[in-house]
Amino acid sequence: MSGTIPGPDGRPRCRWCAAAPEFFAYHDREWGFPVVYDIRLFEKLCLESFQSGLSWRTILAKRENFRAAFAGFDLFGEPDVARLLADAGIVRHRGKIEAVIHNARRACELAEAEGSIAAFIWRFEVDNDDTEPQSRSTSPASERLSKELRKRGWKFVGPTTVYAFMQAMGLINDHAKNCVMRSEVEQARRELRRP
Repeated sequence: MSGTIPGPDGRPRCRWCAAAPEFFAYHDREWGFPVVYDIRLFEKLCLESFQSGLSWRTILAKRENFRAAFAGFDLFGEPDVARLLADAGIVRHRGKIEAVIHNARRACELAEAEGSIAAFIWRFEVDNDDTEPQSRSTSPASERLSKELRKRGWKFVGPTTVYAFMQAMGLINDHAKNCVMRSEVEQARRELRRP
């Protein structure tokens, strides 16, 4: 079975794009392109933790609501749990909300210790390996990063959540081999100035 489907322009895209029309834009503009900005990295880790047990479509549809509710994922804000639990625009899961607040403090500590969140995260980058793209839900690198984050006190950052984060933030190019975006992502990774 091919790992791709035809996109709106007829060119091949990763098969998962077929799950929802809005996935094509996310796939072509964001997924897999490397990110080195701390706030975006922190936001994505938070969104991936909210996605656990739900569909990415649900989280993507509510992303702007999450950004508003958590003040743009500003690491220095003090979100109010009661206010967030009442916000119908986000996923109202007390444990996940509290984890975001808790992880913001851990993120500040990480940035202080390592110079930036990005400097730490990008140590776990995976150069292209021989594994078939999108054939697994964890990797040795995601297991190491998950373990290190949990050792530093982070919550809701298991290896599957971390692997999805790594795929989305460009720490691995997991686009299907014949996906039109694979080469664009690879080019962006080659040109990236790592922290």
